[in-house]
Parts: sequence; structure tokens; C-alpha cells
Amino acid sequence: MTGDLSGGPVRAQTPGITKLAIMAVGGQGGGVLTGWIEKLARAQGYSVQATSVAGVAQRTGATIYYVEMAPASERPPVFALAPSAGDVDILIAAEMMEVGRAIMRGFVTPDRTTLIGSTHRALAVSEKSAPGDGIANAKEVHAAAEIAAQTLILADMERLAVAHGSNISASLFGALAASGTLPFSRAAFENTIRESGKGVGPSLQAFSAGFDATLGLNDNDTAARSSTLASVGQANPTLQWEVLRNRIDALPEPVHQMALAGLEKVVDFQDCAYGSLYLDRLEPIVALDRASDHWLLAVTAAKYIANAMAYDDIIRVADIKTRGPRFDRIRAEMSVRSDQGMQLTEYFHPRAEEISGLLPRGLGARVENSPRAMAWLNRWFGKGRRLRTDSIPAFLLLYWLGGLRSYRLKTRRHTIEVAHLDAWLHQSLAPLASNYMLSVEMLRCQRLIKGYSDTHGRGQSKFASVMQGADLVKDRKDAAEWVARLHAAALQDPDGKALSGALKTVRSFS
Repeated sequence: MTGDLSGGPVRAQTPGITKLAIMAVGGQGGGVLTGWIEKLARAQGYSVQATSVAGVAQRTGATIYYVEMAPASERPPVFALAPSAGDVDILIAAEMMEVGRAIMRGFVTPDRTTLIGSTHRALAVSEKSAPGDGIANAKEVHAAAEIAAQTLILADMERLAVAHGSNISASLFGALAASGTLPFSRAAFENTIRESGKGVGPSLQAFSAGFDATLGLNDNDTAARSSTLASVGQANPTLQWEVLRNRIDALPEPVHQMALAGLEKVVDFQDCAYGSLYLDRLEPIVALDRASDHWLLAVTAAKYIANAMAYDDIIRVADIKTRGPRFDRIRAEMSVRSDQGMQLTEYFHPRAEEISGLLPRGLGARVENSPRAMAWLNRWFGKGRRLRTDSIPAFLLLYWLGGLRSYRLKTRRHTIEVAHLDAWLHQSLAPLASNYMLSVEMLRCQRLIKGYSDTHGRGQSKFASVMQGADLVKDRKDAAEWVARLHAAALQDPDGKALSGALKTVRSFS
């Protein structure tokens, strides 16, 4: 008996039975894809069994869908209920880290497994909750997949599907058809989608895109990029967007990609006029930079100015929670049929600062300066609220809040964020003439601030501490290195113990 990549046994392949596993997280249509495969096989005269093992929510574990099929015969085959290490013919992973998870569990082996995966990322909770950059290295997973699989098919199936207004399950179904691992024609695959009777047109287009990408017939990068820009242009006046794009094109070429990503983020957050303000802040910094330093200052500023301008306020949170695609993802995750109702409860736990920040700037400032008023807000909102957004009153409340974009710039919260942004840029650029890398590192400190409510408050506290430390070391030759160390310490733990120790060291220099 030989061993597989995970150290487990490799089982002998069962004659006549094809074994297929799908690993997908909520909202990726794993159940839909499994249903299509099951219906396809039955329509082609196969005996089929499909099962699923649900993972824990929020990406601490993916749902594993498992299908076994064999040509129908007088003697029904005996099917297994779950995949075993070294005993999977086809593995479909709906996200890059699920590719890695499949390899680690031994489901992918070089002697038999065709691995079909999407290269896009849907970040796990552990990646999102890390104080710093907790994103896992997809390149390492890709390298492991090249070794582990007999046949490897990787493409950005999510992008292909979204570009055609469909779900990733459709593009993965197309990749499966093109892989040749199942003895069914393309027409049979497409008929399965047609018979589903739901979203047939977009699903067939996404299917075709996945099929063609697998065969290498198309390079859809340009088309997908055009789709992204078109969606932004539809939400905002086309002429204004083109003016902003022309301003991006006037920047040095190495800055284009990050500046465009930042522009799209702030326009989605507010509007094209707000995007113009973003470029108003970025362009003077680009003018201070130079090619000899590879435009590092400008690229860093492009990223973190956008993050600072697209802060998470109540308006933003409500907007995201009432967007149609989010409800579609949840319905797909819960396998809700068209004739079924769905109950959805949202949990909100804003601090008093979030409530006062929603008020007009003058009134909000007065409330924040009143301990009695802030205590009253904490009593009312400190325990959080649960809203049933499948009910009309709760949904309309959030929809109304999410639609307050035009009012946002008049709020107390926006005044605070603008003051923070201006102070951060001023302090970061002050040492530029004498210490280029110190300015770069101080710009990077903005990454400490993210999230909402208590998470945002902790980030602000750490940011302020690191910037105070930067002020203490600004005259040292190794100031940039020390700011980078303080920054790294702030990202090590949520409680800030590592940062407190690093600040003690910095203060000892004085």
C-alpha cells in the first residue's frame, strides 16, 4: 500500500464508479453545481448518489459535496457517503484556499485526480480578523496543486461568471464539461442548465466562458476589466468617470493599477465627485515622488488614501447589507427554492460614537462633548440590535440608511475622518525631504485602521500610538526601520501587548 500526499492510504480505484468531490463555501453555489451534476448523470442513464457534509460557517470549514456515479446496471452499485483520501477522480474547488484544503486532506493525488479550481480569493474569517495582512499565500497553493494533481485546471472562474451576470457554479460546470473527465457531451451539460429553468441565459454564458477558458480559447482579462469599469460607469455619470480615468492615465505608469483600484473603491463608496477629491489628494504626492524610487511613495499613498476615504460608517454597513447580490448569495448558500421564504436576521452593535457620528457635524460634536448624551446612547445601543431584514420595516430602515450617501459628507463622522486623513498625510509627508522611506512607512500605518465599532476603535488607538512613536524616532537615521517595527508589533496581537513593549524601547531612546 502506497501513501498519498497527506500520509494516508491510497485506495484502489473502484471499477466503473466515478467519484467527484466539490469544496465550496457559502454563496458559491456548491449545492447548485452538485444538483446539476446529479441531474446530468441521471439523464445519461447513470446511477448516482449525491451527499454533502456541511462545514462551519464563515470559512472555518467548507461544505464538501460528494457525488458517485456509475452506468446503470441490473446490479445497483454500492456508493460511499463521503470522499476518502486518495480516492477522488475529480475535485472541484470553488476558491483558491479550498484547492489547498483539498490537497491537505489528501483528496488530490497525482495518479488519478483532475483538479478544477478557481484562482480568486474569498477571504476566511481568520484572514479578515488578523490585525495586519493575514491573507494566505495563493502562489504556494498553486505550486502544490501542480505537483499534487494528475490534471490541473485553474482559472478565475468567479470573474468569468460575474462578467456574465451569473454564479461561479456555472463557469465551474463549463470547466468540468471541457475537462473531458465525464463521458457526456457539451450539449448534455447545457441541456441540464436549460432544464433548471432559473437564470438560464446568464448561466449558459458563464458556462461557455468556463468551457472556453479551460480549452484555452479565450483570454477574458480585457472583457472582465471592461465589465468592471462599465458597472462603475453605470452607477455614475459616464463623462465624469471618463474625466477621472484620463487623470489616472496622466499619472506615471507604475502608479496606474493601484490608483485605479483606489478610485473605483472611493467612487463605489460615494460618487465620482468624491473620486475627484481622491485624485486631488493623490496627485500632489505623485508630484513629490520620483522614478528612481520606483514611485513607492505614490503607490503607497494611492492605496491608503483610498482606504482612509472609504471608511466603514453606518451608511456603508447598511448599504452593503441591502444589496441584491448579497441576498442572492445567502439564498444560494441556504439552498432556498423560489417557492420558499427566507428569514434573515442582521446583528448591529454600534458604539455611541457611531450614532453621534451619523448626526450633522455641529449637533454630533455637541453630543460627543456631552457625557450625559453619550451615556444615554450607550444605554440604548450598547447591547446591540437584531433586525429581521426579510421584513419590510427593517429592510426599509436599512435601505434608507444605505441611501444617505448625499448626506454622508455633512455628518460628524465625515468631519472626523477628513481631519484624521489630513493630519495623517501632513505628518507622514513632513520628513519626506530628508527621509523618503520614513514617509513611506508612516503612510503605511493607515492600514492599522479598519473595520467598524470596537474593531475601528482599537485600530485608531494603535495608529495613534505608532504615529507618536514615529515622532519620537524621526531624527534617527534608522527611523523608518523603527516605524516599521512598531507597525509590525501593532499587528501581532489584538490587545496591543507587543506594541506596548516596542514603544517602551522607543521611549528609552529619549
